[in-house]
Amino acid sequence: MDSTLATWLDDNGVEYILHSHPAVFTAAEAKIHCGFIPGLHCKNLFLEEKTGDNYFLVTIPADQRLDIKSLKTKLNCSHLTFVDEQDLENLLGLTKGAVSPLGLVNDKDNRVIYVVEESVWTSDIVSFHPNINTETLELSQDAFHLLIKNTENSIKIVKL
Repeated sequence: MDSTLATWLDDNGVEYILHSHPAVFTAAEAKIHCGFIPGLHCKNLFLEEKTGDNYFLVTIPADQRLDIKSLKTKLNCSHLTFVDEQDLENLLGLTKGAVSPLGLVNDKDNRVIYVVEESVWTSDIVSFHPNINTETLELSQDAFHLLIKNTENSIKIVKL
């Protein structure tokens, strides 16, 4: 984890446990290399509404398939697509394979709406990459909620 993110977490009182592991790019790889890490493991998708200027960082359980039709309905969007790598870098300071809610700390203009599946939001412990895919942060529910609150991004809790 880079020192800027570590400082932000410390300054905002977000307690975590850091775990190191080989690089993972998919949920299947994470299951192999990160299975020892406690908590609900999550996957994150960065989407945009093509007809507007809305960006959505979506977090769901790692073993759940995203129902894009249901998501579009819940977000009142007609068309969602994956954000290109340039916008991912510009908006969240992230690269492909390292997308997580921790990228919201880089969204200084709060342009991204955070969409989280209800089971993730209510989980006792969650695990995310700290903007790099060779480490995972373990966060309690309170720490996760504090993290999201302190980014000041809009949040939508949905059941998918």
